Amino acid sequence: MFTLYKIKTMRPSPAISISVTAANDPRITRVGRFLRKTKIDELPQLWNVLVGDMSFVGPRPDVPGFADQLDGDAALILSVRPGITGPATLHFRREEELLSEQPDSDAYNRVVVYPEKVRINMEYIRGWCLKKDISLIWKTLVG
Repeated sequence: MFTLYKIKTMRPSPAISISVTAANDPRITRVGRFLRKTKIDELPQLWNVLVGDMSFVGPRPDVPGFADQLDGDAALILSVRPGITGPATLHFRREEELLSEQPDSDAYNRVVVYPEKVRINMEYIRGWCLKKDISLIWKTLVG
């Protein structure tokens, strides 16, 4: 466990207790919307990379309620350094918009999105190579 550094883009809301964020989430500030869209809110994670908590590429770190549910083969994800970007991150690049289209974004995330992220991350870990990491960094930078 470590502290993940990000620029704060949301305001607290006692009325909303889920950890997933859809594009239309009222907790996102106006400036936060811009920072999230441009991924500028991720820049402080370079500090996490510098101190060795994270890598440039790898599975994204999960919030409690998700990471602590990984078991069996999927627990392999917890054995690698998390990354700022990765294959699941790129696959779900528009995750907030996808979740905003669902009647129950939290349930959709738990039943559809998160299991697919686990599958993609497991595939990445089992087939890791430097060439793929360089490709993922390039795809992250150029969109």
